[in-house]
Order: sequence, then C-alpha cells, then structure tokens
Amino acid sequence: MVFHFAANPEVRVSVTDPRVHFEENVVATFNVLEACRVNDVPLLVFASSSTVYGDAKVIPTPEDYSPLEPISVYGASKLACENLIISYSNLYGIRGLIIRYANIVGPRSNHGVIIDFIRKLKSTSSKLEILGDGSQRKSYLYVDEAVDATLHLLEFFKSSGRSYDIYNVGSEDWVTVKEIADIVVDVMGLRGVEYVYKSATPDGRGWPGDVKLMLLDISKLKSTGWKPRWSSREAVRKTAEHILGRSS
Repeated sequence: MVFHFAANPEVRVSVTDPRVHFEENVVATFNVLEACRVNDVPLLVFASSSTVYGDAKVIPTPEDYSPLEPISVYGASKLACENLIISYSNLYGIRGLIIRYANIVGPRSNHGVIIDFIRKLKSTSSKLEILGDGSQRKSYLYVDEAVDATLHLLEFFKSSGRSYDIYNVGSEDWVTVKEIADIVVDVMGLRGVEYVYKSATPDGRGWPGDVKLMLLDISKLKSTGWKPRWSSREAVRKTAEHILGRSS
C-alpha cells in the first residue's frame, strides 16, 4: 500500500502563487496514482483536508455535507485529488482511504499559527501580531492521535470491502486564534503582551481563502471505535510546550 501524505500545506501560498498547489498537490497525486496503477498497488491512503468543505453551513460538518465549495486553491487541490482517487478506484480497482484532517499539530510543526506565534514572540516579546480578528475558531488534533486514528481506520477500511471511503479526523471541540495566542503566551511565561490584529478581509479572516469556522463531525470515525483523548486546547498546549522544550 501507499500512504500519500506529500503536499504543499501552505494555504496562503495559493493566494499569490496558485500554480504551486496545482503542481505539488494535484499533479503529484496524479503521478502517485499512475505509479500505483502501473505497479499494481492495491491500496492508497490519502491525506485530504477539512478545507474541501469551504465555509460550511453545517457545523460540525459531516463527510456527506454538500455542496463542497472550497474557498482556497489549496482546498480545491485537495478536492481534485480526492476525485482523482475515486476515479482510479472505480476504473482500476485501487482501493482508496481518504482522510479529511482537521489542523494537525505537534512537536515538529514548521508552519501554522502556533509556530508563527512562537517565532514572533521570540522576536518581540511585548507585542504579538495576530492575522485576522482573533475570532477564527477551528479544531486542532495532536499528531500522535492523527497517526493512531489513521492506522485504526486503515485496519477498519481493509476489512470493510469498500472500494473507497472518506473519514473526518479531528478533535471534538474547537479553539479561537486568540485563545491559541493566550496559550502560547502562557507557555512562554510572558505577561502583558499586546495583541495587534491584522485582518485581511472585512469579516476578520487572516488571509483570503482562510476558513473562519471549522469543526468536523467525527461521528463516522467514532462509530468505528476510535475517539480522541485530547481537546484542541490540550493539543495546542502540548505542541507549544514541545516546541519550546518545556513539556513535562
């Protein structure tokens, strides 16, 4: 089997350079699928994203939500990859397990809001620039749990007999960007930090294409016998502690 987790994950990149996500996500996935077809690989596990839902009207958002209307090229690229996988499953019999992840964080995070805040505060500890109005609210899952859920779903999927299937993987709660800032500031032992908000859109998003509210419905995942141990806040705190070398 092949675990296809390679992609360019920077949503903001697609605003200024959309070709990056086409080439590094869509074309790359096509190449992986072709390699699977030519070499008779029977099963593919694909890392998709909550961004395929766009600004969902139903929250928590289930896998069968429609219409899928991504608001970023990144989200569109992931949805295109999903459809390629489904096509190859139907045409060539390659079984496809598609996993729509929430925001995955952990010790080796090298992009995203947590590492962004840490870098900014290390540079200037008295002031923190926050992209958006701070009210953006999303779900975060610690990487250990993401791996555990993925391997659990793989075994479940292998025994299901389905040609392809789609699962949301995330935590059961969400946290605001301001709350993330509060957690990072606390872990760094700082006090009196001034928050400076920088909205890129009239409704307070961090950048064009930034989904403001995201919480996945993981009922389908839980029905297979798996559920997360840690909340979004715990995942954020554990990540900040590990990055800063302050984990207990």
